[in-house]
Amino acid sequence: MSARPTPHSRSGYRSFRNIQTRWADNDMYGHVNNVVYYAWFDTAVNSLLIERGALDIHEGTTIGFVVETQCNYFAPLAFPQTIEAGIRVAHAGSSSVRYEIALFAQGAETAAAQGHFVHVYVDRATQRPVKLPPALQAVIDSLK
Repeated sequence: MSARPTPHSRSGYRSFRNIQTRWADNDMYGHVNNVVYYAWFDTAVNSLLIERGALDIHEGTTIGFVVETQCNYFAPLAFPQTIEAGIRVAHAGSSSVRYEIALFAQGAETAAAQGHFVHVYVDRATQRPVKLPPALQAVIDSLK
């Protein structure tokens, strides 16, 4: 078994998104349930792409499919907290991107959780991989 990962610092991330926790995010143990972290990953990346004009979820011909995801947890997060999601790109191919996301309690220097997901971008109609569109490529380049 490999060594346990250590939490990353916020200086390693290129862009940040604030996410407000909700009462419903907490589980019976009084902290955010693990599945919510994956929703935050998706929300952070997709809202950034939409805001920067690289993803049109309603009319765009290119959409992203998640093909891999992973998360490591270091410290609990709970309602009511504001979470700061750090985003960077670790690798980009011709049709796929590995986004890395770290979740920080507001103002914290080290991640409470961090992980990644890989998107493969496909044609909406055929669902076959396509080359990254220029607008998406520009955002990806800014996150490296």
